[in-house]
Amino acid sequence: MSERKVLNKYYPLDLDSSKIPKLKLPKDQQYVVRLMAPFNMRCKTCGEYIYKGKKFSAQKETVQNEVYLGLPIFRFYIKCTCCLAEIRFKMDPQNTDYTMEHGATWNFQAEKLLEEEKRVQKEREDEELNNPMKVLENRTKDSKLEMEVLENLQELKDLIQRQAHVDFEAMLRQHRLSEEERQKQEQEEDEQETAALLEEARKRRLLEDSDSEDAAAPPPPRPALWPSPTAILDKAPEAKGRVESWEQGISSLGRPQLSGLEVVKKTKAGADQNTGQGQVIPGTLQSRKVADPTPLPPATSSLSQLGVYLGSDDSSGSN
Repeated sequence: MSERKVLNKYYPLDLDSSKIPKLKLPKDQQYVVRLMAPFNMRCKTCGEYIYKGKKFSAQKETVQNEVYLGLPIFRFYIKCTCCLAEIRFKMDPQNTDYTMEHGATWNFQAEKLLEEEKRVQKEREDEELNNPMKVLENRTKDSKLEMEVLENLQELKDLIQRQAHVDFEAMLRQHRLSEEERQKQEQEEDEQETAALLEEARKRRLLEDSDSEDAAAPPPPRPALWPSPTAILDKAPEAKGRVESWEQGISSLGRPQLSGLEVVKKTKAGADQNTGQGQVIPGTLQSRKVADPTPLPPATSSLSQLGVYLGSDDSSGSN
């Protein structure tokens, strides 16, 4: 097991290194390296943010035909953590920084761009300070660039006017219709709300009226037992039955029965001839009414009236 840990290898004395074949690798050979994101970036495909210091397994290659002071420049390929889109950036040893090439945008780069613009402006001023021809050349370039920008802008305007066919009347008509529909809808909603409020108020008023009527309504009158104090006198069968029941009660007490008594009223001869009735049928209500000359009190019960009538019969019979 100790031979696995040796640091030196044995080379024989007769080894000829020229006979060993050399491995030929392409100049743009890529290697897998582990690195961290050197700056904050955002993926152009999905918009995922990749922050500085995030680790990636990247592909590294040497940039061809680009050398700075004899130092090679390396290019790195990484993949987005969300959509696996390819992102490419390379080293910038001149500015001791990195340059984004494809797949993402550099965040928080405003300060760097401002510094770069200031540096270019300063270099231009230094060149124009000692070289009048350089001033003329720069002015010519600026005017030419401005003319190209104006021409491109005019071409874009013409293209938009040819492709755009806008009907302003139709737009106004559509706007007017939409406005009318909106007003109509608002009016319908207002009417529905008003109707709902009126219905609710009507129901509340009906409930209040019903409650007040129930509270103010007097109790129903009790039906009278008899319409008048003397109404019992008109009901002969009922009075007869009550007389018989009362007489039965008296007979049970030992008193003689009063049903066999006859009451004969003495009337004048002229009255007998006119009426043709000389005798009164005994045991009838009419004979009792005639025989009783005393008026009854108005507020008496039926039982007391019956007792008075029967008392009058007893007195007349005894006489």
